[in-house]
Amino acid sequence: MSTTESGRALPPAGAGTAPEGAVNAAGSRPRDARRASVAAFLGCLLEYYDFFIYGSAAALVFGVVFFPAGDPATATVLSLATFGVAYVARPLGAVVFGHFGDRVGRRGVLIATLLLMGFSSVAIGLLPSYGTAGMLAPVLLVVCRLCQGLSAGGEAAGASTLTMEYAPEGRRAFFTSFTMSGFAAGMVLATLVFVPVAALPREQMLSWGWRIPFLLSAVVVVVTYLIRRRLDESPVFTGTVAGDGAVADGATGGGHPEQMPLLGLVRSRGRDLLRVVGCSLFAVFQTLFAVFGLAYATSDAVGMDRAAVLWVTVAANVVAIVAIPAWALLSDRIGRRPVWVFGALGSALATAFYLWAVSTGDLSLVLVAGVLQGGVVYSAVNGLWPAFFTEMFDARVRFTGFAVGTQIGFLIAGFAPSIAFAIMGEGPTAWVPVALFALGCGVVSAVAALTARETHRTPVLELGRR
Repeated sequence: MSTTESGRALPPAGAGTAPEGAVNAAGSRPRDARRASVAAFLGCLLEYYDFFIYGSAAALVFGVVFFPAGDPATATVLSLATFGVAYVARPLGAVVFGHFGDRVGRRGVLIATLLLMGFSSVAIGLLPSYGTAGMLAPVLLVVCRLCQGLSAGGEAAGASTLTMEYAPEGRRAFFTSFTMSGFAAGMVLATLVFVPVAALPREQMLSWGWRIPFLLSAVVVVVTYLIRRRLDESPVFTGTVAGDGAVADGATGGGHPEQMPLLGLVRSRGRDLLRVVGCSLFAVFQTLFAVFGLAYATSDAVGMDRAAVLWVTVAANVVAIVAIPAWALLSDRIGRRPVWVFGALGSALATAFYLWAVSTGDLSLVLVAGVLQGGVVYSAVNGLWPAFFTEMFDARVRFTGFAVGTQIGFLIAGFAPSIAFAIMGEGPTAWVPVALFALGCGVVSAVAALTARETHRTPVLELGRR
């Protein structure tokens, strides 16, 4: 039996789950785990707050502010194109931040992703307009958006990895789920902040009002930075990768980091990387709900009010803030795979129900279906992936495996609304091909999860060794 740096005895390999609230196998205390989960919640809140306010601003404001006057439709298309730039940068961010997260440490990378996202968002709020700076204005906007994408490629992976490695045995999914509660809270906050801005007189909204949501990002950055600065490096990383001897006896990694984590990942855990890519198709349900569903509901074929449908999305995410940790806690009790399979297949069916409800144009029915899909059933997978994916890899390639695998899968999810528009039919049953597409993604995600090892009772130092 090995010991931690403080002299506490470690359980033998495979000893099972420690009592709730106990020190985990790497010597982490519950207080450390709570602090890490709060830092993860706030970091993800910032990421998705910025994500959603940028989307709103790109649709409503940026076409006028950052592009030359002329054809409004062309300006809007160019504005929305800057929104998609982040999806190109996210895989690169996953590789870069994953590399340093597995070689240098989780904590430093998380501070870097936080500051990069925060500075980029505040900078957008300070950018000159096209009327002031000419073509330099959209160029600077694209640069800021690229930086946001780079940050997003590493933020969720780093926050999930650090929190999981701090979490008490038997409660890893619960603690890491607060990462995605931050996602839901960020979307709610972004909507609440942007609604009064959109209600300003047009001249005021275009001159200074749109800048306020971006400048407010600074508040979240400061609070999150102060919390993350107080965090110590993950005890799993320092003991099993950095090789300080804290938990090195029999630990994964042999006391030294991978020189090239991405190559080591492909060589040693390639199948798990593919599992993460397959499982990550669950994100299709979110983009079909929030993007395609909104466009379908407000199209001429259905004719629902845009503001009303947006409030359905808000209601679903308010429910998700609570449902996400609840599902994660259940997976800590009964296992990752059964909860995941239910969430993946259930979300596919709930997506079909939501799209059918939208086709009726009945707002009350859409509200019920939207809360069921986006707030309840989807939360089963959305709250579980931070733990499920990190537990597939050993400490030396964990950050990279999580980041790269998810960003490849999420690229497909990013194109899901475009695919849906391409395959949808006409008339009252136009949603059926889209529902079948969602079902296919759900089946792939569920099957990928079933091929994975069950890890909810595996001690943290044994993860990735079996």
